[in-house]
Amino acid sequence: MGVLEVAARHARRQVALARQAAREMARLWARVDRQAIGPSWAASVPAAVQVLGSAQAIAAASAAVYLDDLLDEYGLAGGAEGRVVPDALAGVASDGRDLAGLLYQPAIVTLTSLKQGATEGRALAGGRFALDMIVRSQVADAGRVADGVALAVRPQLSGYVRMVVGGTCARCLVLAGRFYRWNAGFQRHPRCDCRHIPASEDAAGDLRTDPKAAFEAMSEAEQDRVFGAAGAQAIREGADMARVVNARRGMQVVGQRKFTTEAAGRRPRLMPEQIYRDAKDRDDAVRLLRLHGYIT
Repeated sequence: MGVLEVAARHARRQVALARQAAREMARLWARVDRQAIGPSWAASVPAAVQVLGSAQAIAAASAAVYLDDLLDEYGLAGGAEGRVVPDALAGVASDGRDLAGLLYQPAIVTLTSLKQGATEGRALAGGRFALDMIVRSQVADAGRVADGVALAVRPQLSGYVRMVVGGTCARCLVLAGRFYRWNAGFQRHPRCDCRHIPASEDAAGDLRTDPKAAFEAMSEAEQDRVFGAAGAQAIREGADMARVVNARRGMQVVGQRKFTTEAAGRRPRLMPEQIYRDAKDRDDAVRLLRLHGYIT
């Protein structure tokens, strides 16, 4: 099948899972009582938490199979130093927040818009968009974090290459094809569909893509859409793409110690990204992942 097809198939399944969860959420949002937006959505939040948590667990559960399929394609011996626990990555937001609190945000967005003079229909549409962004981002993040945990416990693989999925944005395109060590954070923006392709360093060269070549393969209209007319013109005239884009803008990165008390018996628990930052070496990372319940 090939490494790229294994990765692409995994990405397609994760995107489809996020879309399905978003559709279920949209049906819940459609039941909001326009005369009591806050209370009516609050009553639906427990069901929303269940939908999102289930999708996160399914996304996380696929990591082990994905990594083992990649090992087969690389011709490397299988085996892992631990097994991902999908439920440890479900029921909590990627920043460690309570899912219920996060999922109430669309109601706040709607009510704020109404106070600012938006029509009822426009305000509710804004809330629906916020909900869609939350769901797609959180499902994708659960899958990505699980892939990272599965990578950390497979010493045959030393890192990953960033793969863009579908029609991407300028911020992601300039990062496409880069190799990162196994413990490097994955920069992303809301609704980012980019994925890891775990790899050994000596195999990563075959997976890398050239952002400039991808840019040149676009039509001028597509270049203008992705980079903005002025930015695209500057790149066409020889400007450095990364400088034009400012790739870090809009990306979420770990800037402080990340903990969660969700799904941990209310005890503070390090998030996987923080474990990678704190661990002395890979063996220590595996120890901490097991200590905090991400692997067995």
